[in-house]
Order: sequence, then C-alpha cells, then structure tokens
Amino acid sequence: MIRLFEPVVGIDRKGFLYVFKLGHLGYMSEVARLISRFGDGYFYLLITLAIYYLDRENGSAFLTSASVAFLIELPLYIVLKNCIRRPRPSPSIRNFLSRHNASDEFSFPSGHTAAAFLYATVLSFYYPQLFLIFYLIAALIGLSRVLLGVHFPSDIAAGILLGCSSALMVL
Repeated sequence: MIRLFEPVVGIDRKGFLYVFKLGHLGYMSEVARLISRFGDGYFYLLITLAIYYLDRENGSAFLTSASVAFLIELPLYIVLKNCIRRPRPSPSIRNFLSRHNASDEFSFPSGHTAAAFLYATVLSFYYPQLFLIFYLIAALIGLSRVLLGVHFPSDIAAGILLGCSSALMVL
C-alpha cells in the first residue's frame, strides 16, 4: 500500500523544495514569518471580538459560528495529526533545515492552514463582499508554512479541506 503513494510523495517533496527555494529571494522568509504569525490564533480572537462588539447585526452569530467551527476542527486536527504522524520536512529530507521552529513534530495536516481557511469561510459567509481578501490571506498563511519549511504542499491541501469542511458543517 505504501508503494502506491510513492509517486505522490515524490511530487509533494519536489513541490515543497521548489516553493521553499523561493523563500531565499530577498526578504521573502521574513515576510513569510510575519504572515505565518497571523495564523497563530491571536489574530482570529482579536478580529472575532471586534466583530462581536462592532457588528450589532451579525456579531453574535459570527462569534457562535466561528467558535463552534473551531470546536469541530481542533479535535479533528489533533486526531489526524497524532494518527497519521507524518514527520515534518526537516527530519524527512536529508541535509534540510527549516527556517522556523514548528510547535510540534508532525506536519499533516497544517493547523495554521486549517484555521485560516476555517476563518476565511466563516468570515465570507457573514461578509461575502470581502471573500476574496479573506481567502487570499488564508492562502498566504498556507504558503508561508511551506516557505518557512515546516509543511509539505499536501499538508496545506489537507488543512484547506479540514478548515473549509469544518466551517461548512456549522454554516
């Protein structure tokens, strides 16, 4: 069964190395580090509280939807991460060092990406006129994780799927 996935893993590694090398251009790794920080969670809390207090029409519903979606996503993320136990790129690729210290040792799925796309999906439901901006930010957060060398592209794809589906279950 494992041999069946070898071509996919090979493409995933090649894609990872290609994108990671782009991070060597100019200040790209510092920009990626800054963008990645938006996915740490504090940003979501601040925006959610601001919406709750400033938008009398949608604030309460938005808070409830985002909270319930995260209550679905987070346990699924933890179970997937600990069942699949895919090593991050640094231990997987010989002579490779990432540009960022990850918070744990496993990479699949990307939690930053899952949270970013969950949040973009919930935001887009309540504020559809800004959906392009929300998904662009989420995509940049996912890309930043590859540029920093802590996730493979398939980790990002799985994070997108997990985040969007968790939000859509609630909405």
